[in-house]
Amino acid sequence: MAPAIGIDQQHLTEVAHTLTKLLADEYLLYTKTRNAHWNVEGPDFYSKHKFFEAQYEQLDEIMDDVAERIRSIGHYAPATLKQFLQLTHLTELIREPNTSAGYEKELLGDHESIIVFLRGNINRFANELQDAGTSDFITGLVETHEKMAWMLRSHLR
Repeated sequence: MAPAIGIDQQHLTEVAHTLTKLLADEYLLYTKTRNAHWNVEGPDFYSKHKFFEAQYEQLDEIMDDVAERIRSIGHYAPATLKQFLQLTHLTELIREPNTSAGYEKELLGDHESIIVFLRGNINRFANELQDAGTSDFITGLVETHEKMAWMLRSHLR
C-alpha cells in the first residue's frame, strides 16, 4: 500500500530515486573507507586503522538511515553491488597511495562530492517536491558529512 502522507506519489518517486543515488554513494564511500581501514600502511598505521574504523561505522549507520528513509516513503532500496555501481556518482577506484594521507585525500573528495549532492537537493525536496521531512533528513546528513570531512581535512594539514 502506498503511503498517504500528504505528498504526491510522483514526488515521492522522485525523492526515492534521488535517495537511491545517495545510498549508492554512501555504500561506495563506506567500502572505500573499509579499504582504507584494512590497507593503510605507514608509521601511523594503528591510529589511522582505528580512525578509519570509526568513520566506516558512522557510514554504516548513515546507509541504514537512508535505506529506511526510502522504505518509509514507499519505495524499495537498492541492495546489490551492481545497482550501487550503476547509481553512484563516485568511483570505486582508489587513485591515491596506501598511505594515510592518500586515503584521507581520496575519502575527503568523496565526502565533499556527497555534500554538494545533498546541498543541491535540500531546497528541491522541500519546495519543489513538497517533502520537508526528507529535506530535513538530508540537511542532517550534510552536517554529518561536513564533520567527517573536517576530520579528514584536519589530518591532511
